[in-house]
Amino acid sequence: MSFVRDTYLPAAPPPPPSVGALGWVGQNLFSSPGNGLLTLLGLFILWLGVPPFIEWTLLNAVWRGTGREACLVEGAGACWAFVAAKLGQFVYGRYTFEERWRVDLVFFIGALTVALLMWERLPKRYYLALFGVLVYPILAFILLTGGVFGLPVVETSLWGGLLLTFVVAAVGITVSLPLGIFLALGRRSQLPVLRLLSVVYIEVWRGVPLITVLFMASVMLPLFLPPGVNFDKLLRVLIGVTLFSAAYMAEVVRGGLQAIPRGQYEAASALGLGFWKANLLIVMPQALRMVIPSIVNTFIGLFKDTTLVMIVGLFDFLGSIQVNFSDATWAAPQTAATGYVFAALIFWIICFSMSRYSVRVERRLNEGTRRE
Repeated sequence: MSFVRDTYLPAAPPPPPSVGALGWVGQNLFSSPGNGLLTLLGLFILWLGVPPFIEWTLLNAVWRGTGREACLVEGAGACWAFVAAKLGQFVYGRYTFEERWRVDLVFFIGALTVALLMWERLPKRYYLALFGVLVYPILAFILLTGGVFGLPVVETSLWGGLLLTFVVAAVGITVSLPLGIFLALGRRSQLPVLRLLSVVYIEVWRGVPLITVLFMASVMLPLFLPPGVNFDKLLRVLIGVTLFSAAYMAEVVRGGLQAIPRGQYEAASALGLGFWKANLLIVMPQALRMVIPSIVNTFIGLFKDTTLVMIVGLFDFLGSIQVNFSDATWAAPQTAATGYVFAALIFWIICFSMSRYSVRVERRLNEGTRRE
């Protein structure tokens, strides 16, 4: 027995938009009553906080002035005149004023190298990568320290500000990655002694805070050296930061190595590849591609941890800002808050840029394995 409807069904309402801006809002912000409530709560919090912040940082801000009197006006917001007056110290620290062109040249060459490396269609880009890894550090060291080619010597104790932050971060990032790779391979080695040494190194360095490492490198290490032998304080800090970061990088790389299927190792053995060739050509490229987010996360953490060098007498970017709070010429209620907002903005721009570029690299490297 069959039934045939003799009337039409009522017209159904149109489907909600699934493409465009309205579709994205509906799927991500108001997909359920709970999500809609959280979205409205978030908008309410933004409405309470964002307008006063914009008013304080931009609308009522003081942009020009030669002293704290400009920032003591009733109703004045952020004292950006303080940042403008002290910007040179924030960037260079106490670096000799007449020689700051050397720092500018180092910044320019480094920025140009990074920009060209990001140009994916640049022919023979690996030569530029070799320049950035092998030549640029030596060139930057010669320019910053001097003592050759008629350049006056500038002691590392005068380095500070954004210059010192970049030096510590760049050295830590550049050296800790290959060192972490070797430690990860050592921890997975079949040689018991090498595996034990790698495990002890990683667990010891991960078991102490970075502040303790910096204190040991700056204060305790000279006590164990022979009389008359001393290392530059900045060099000691660089060694401590690098060794500390390498332990964390080793565990990140080890996670990628454990994610490689056993068949990849067997395929390398079937091709007659030895240990080093198998890891260099087959295993390590896949492992590093899998852990790009974790590697960049470690780099970002290392970049932010450079602010801890202030506790051993080195004034990085944040340290240079805090030191200038004591300048009586700019002693105003909003000076400290303005300095911290400026520091947070610069750190956020750099860290966010690193994060977005890592996403781009990860997407490009995964094009061959992406499933549609």
